[in-house]
Amino acid sequence: MARLRIGVDVGGTFTDLCLFDEETGEILVTKVPSTPTDSSVGILEGLRAILAQKGAQGSDIVYLAHGTTVATNTLIQHSGAKTGLITTRGFRDLLEIGRQTRPDLYDLQVDKPEPLVRRNLRLEVSERVYSDGRILLPLNREEVRLAIQRLQAARVEAVAICFLYSYLVPEHEQEVKNLVSQAFPEAFLSVSHEVLPEFREYERLSTTVVNAYLGPVVSRYVTNLGTRIRRLGVPVSPYITQSNGGVISLEVAQQTPVRTVLSGPSTGVIGGAYMGEKAGYPNVITFDMGGTSTDVSLVEHAQPRLTTEREIEGYPIKTPMIDVHTVGAGGGSIAWIDAGGLLKVGPQSAGAEPGPVCYRKGGEAVTVTDANVVLQTLNPRYLLGGEMPIDAQAAYEAVATLAHALRMEPLEVARGIIAVVVANMVRAIRVISVQRGYDPRDFALVAFGGAGPLHAGWIARELGIRRILIPERPGIECAFGLLVTDIRSDYLRTRIMPVEGIDLNEVNTILQDLQTQGERWLAAEGIPPQRRRFRRSVDMRYVGQNYELTIPLPAGRLGPAEMQKVVEAFYQAHERTYGYHAPGEPTQLVSFRLEALGLVPKAELTPSPLGPEQPTRALIESRRVYLGQAEGGFVECPVYSRQALQPGNTLLGPAIVEQMDTTTLILPEQQAMIDPYNNIVITLSKYD
Repeated sequence: MARLRIGVDVGGTFTDLCLFDEETGEILVTKVPSTPTDSSVGILEGLRAILAQKGAQGSDIVYLAHGTTVATNTLIQHSGAKTGLITTRGFRDLLEIGRQTRPDLYDLQVDKPEPLVRRNLRLEVSERVYSDGRILLPLNREEVRLAIQRLQAARVEAVAICFLYSYLVPEHEQEVKNLVSQAFPEAFLSVSHEVLPEFREYERLSTTVVNAYLGPVVSRYVTNLGTRIRRLGVPVSPYITQSNGGVISLEVAQQTPVRTVLSGPSTGVIGGAYMGEKAGYPNVITFDMGGTSTDVSLVEHAQPRLTTEREIEGYPIKTPMIDVHTVGAGGGSIAWIDAGGLLKVGPQSAGAEPGPVCYRKGGEAVTVTDANVVLQTLNPRYLLGGEMPIDAQAAYEAVATLAHALRMEPLEVARGIIAVVVANMVRAIRVISVQRGYDPRDFALVAFGGAGPLHAGWIARELGIRRILIPERPGIECAFGLLVTDIRSDYLRTRIMPVEGIDLNEVNTILQDLQTQGERWLAAEGIPPQRRRFRRSVDMRYVGQNYELTIPLPAGRLGPAEMQKVVEAFYQAHERTYGYHAPGEPTQLVSFRLEALGLVPKAELTPSPLGPEQPTRALIESRRVYLGQAEGGFVECPVYSRQALQPGNTLLGPAIVEQMDTTTLILPEQQAMIDPYNNIVITLSKYD
């Protein structure tokens, strides 16, 4: 009987699956069309396909995890549940007032995001807690009962409960939760002290409301998925990826669906970090370029950077998530001319339908893919390993039409399209590196996705990055990432206290309480003690600041010496982030955090011995490729088959490597070697 671990990444066009056989080490991959109306249908079809490919049964699966876009799409499409809100009297309009920050201060036509709860369903009740935790006004239970009756009459599906300072004193929220559960048991409940026990009332309210809005939709999806998985004979319950890169059970995802809003992009970062560490590069920038967008993220010491606050479709969400920056730059991004006569690319995309002009599916707008076909960096005859014929002449004619409007040569316009889209992606990488105090030259670039390896060489050249790592299967890196991630949950507590004169007994008590919560959760998930890990941190700031920096805490009980090291680490982080630090200024601890990790068996990759340097057996053909006037115009490029390359093979640029799911471009003055894990490692030159 086989022991199979399967990761499933649900995308907008395809559902990718990666299977790992624990006994043989074999890895299989497959792609099936996604089913947007119910993605669990596509997952089931993919599982059937990959099990048939393996010759296995559903009962052979010992681990199943998947990344989902259900929560993200629900927010984007505004297709969530009808939601009601019960909040402190005087605060129902906080959802619209926010913090009065205006990203488009002088734009009189800008539209604010539509509130997820209509004003007539935002109900107030009398209760009030001071900022120090003292109760000023007890909860008025009769007002709560009337509010519940109104929400029942309005036929809401979900109820959010959020009171002022409930992260300090949650008793009022707990009492309302009990009353709603008794009188309105069919409603999905989202309670702020359970979802986000942290200060800043607007972000806590917004996160709690988003959780309620997503709850019934995600719950229905999870129920359908669980039912279909059981019918296939799978003996284990599947996991879902969180925004923080860890996985959670279906039951936890049902309770707190807000944790999954960035489920999809996070898995690629985890996979990229894993491959980078295996290859000897613990510091990497992941670069995931697909058909519509590009996701980039920074990984330091094999740990992805996290952020605790993000806006999704204009709605603030304050929950731990991998710091992924997304731009509208993909293979389907459309080239256009702005009012000033300048060439622009994206963020509009031709998507899969009608797609680029060369697909011959009715697309008329020039895309990045069309430009690469014209330049012949992409195969001008077919894509997907020969499964998809393309029309290079149609792409050339479309680019020529655009070139005529710009009064330029078609080849230069095609090269200009690539230069513009590369500039867009370079800016995105600078956001997650330079703007956060990191030098991208200190990192390797891990490129994946359908279009990542094709453009990585240009990006590395622009940023001065000296190494690029292309995984063996770039198109399914997100699915692979699901096989190397751990079970994870985050816990936090806000307690604002000055560092000077701090009561370390109180600090250690808070940290122990958080660890107890994490221990209970891991025990409930069936994780044995030897596979439990905990990482602690604290948000710190100077007195008077409105933003905090998250600083790691050492294990064990904190004493004065350990606390001094934490303060010094804060100074270093402040210097890196803001360019200065002020040792004489008073500092504060704000929120204490704990990551509870349940280590799961990973899809361990086995290195292969290095073979010959010459890749003669992998050579397919030679093709004239246009790299631009600065590179000498057309150059003769050898084209290699990815499947025929073996560890130890060395390729000198310019060269092209083709495989079913992507194309890799190696530029002049770059060289590539296939490493023991079958990654393509590209360096700046053969002398590097």
